[in-house]
Parts: sequence; structure tokens; C-alpha cells
Amino acid sequence: MQTLRQITPFAKEALQQTLRVTKFFCFLHVTNTYICTVAWGVGPSMLPTINLYGNLLLAERISTRLGKVGPGDVVLVRSPENPRRIVTKRVKGVEGDSVAYLVNPKNSDEEKTVIVPKGHVWIEGDNKYNTRDSTKFGPVPYALLQGRVFCVLWPPEDFKSIGKDFL
Repeated sequence: MQTLRQITPFAKEALQQTLRVTKFFCFLHVTNTYICTVAWGVGPSMLPTINLYGNLLLAERISTRLGKVGPGDVVLVRSPENPRRIVTKRVKGVEGDSVAYLVNPKNSDEEKTVIVPKGHVWIEGDNKYNTRDSTKFGPVPYALLQGRVFCVLWPPEDFKSIGKDFL
């Protein structure tokens, strides 16, 4: 009985600390899933907005859930070609918009125009010469949008706000 009395304060403290840690991780999960998230943007498709070797990006998830994403927004998108990957692209058109694009920008000036179907968005990389985007796989279902990027956090020399300034 004496041993139980000695262990009780330690057990209570351990339980309290476990609950604190659990609440913290629940808070992180809810924040990351529903409010905002960080992502690592790497590759040439979004040059010059995102560094070739990678930037740490901050994206909010509320706009995509409320349908408030529009042309010019930089978004995180679950890749339609490989659902395990999240890619960063710029929205060029939303449902009902007419979007003109170069079929093969490296070799010709041939241009096509498409109307973005209902429930879809048209996404393109800022670097039209080296990107896999809607020009290759067509309009993307709106449900694949994961968040709207609004800030580059890292590296410090690239710290900036990202808006609708590149159209």
C-alpha cells in the first residue's frame, strides 16, 4: 500500500504530461489539415517564383475549401498523374474561363484555347518551357487543390509574399 502511495504522484504527472502532448499533436494535426500547412517546392516548373533547388512554402487551406481560389493564385495540387505527389502550380483559369496556351512552346507558336469545365481549374507552371501541367494533362478537378500558397519562408534570402502578380 505504501508503494502505491509513492507511485501515485508520478502516475498523475505522467498522465498529465501525456494529455498535454496528445493535445499538442491534435492541435498540429487540425492546423495542418484544415488551416495551413508547409510544403517544400522544388524544381524548374515554377521559376522564377519558386527557387530551382527548393523553397519552404506556407499555404493556407481555407480558400480551397471555400472555393475562393482564382486565376493568378499559386496552389498546392495533388498530381493527377501521380496522386502520391503534391505539386505547386499557378491557376490560370477556373470553371467557365477560356484559357489560351501554347501547345509546344519550345518549338512553335501554335496556340489552343480551351474552356475550363465545371468543377475544374486550369493550372500551369510559371516556366512554360519546363513544366508538367494542364497543357499536358488537361483541366484538374477542383478537389485536387490542397492549399493556396501565400508565402515563401525559406531560404531567408527568398522570403516573400506570393500573390496574383504573375499572369
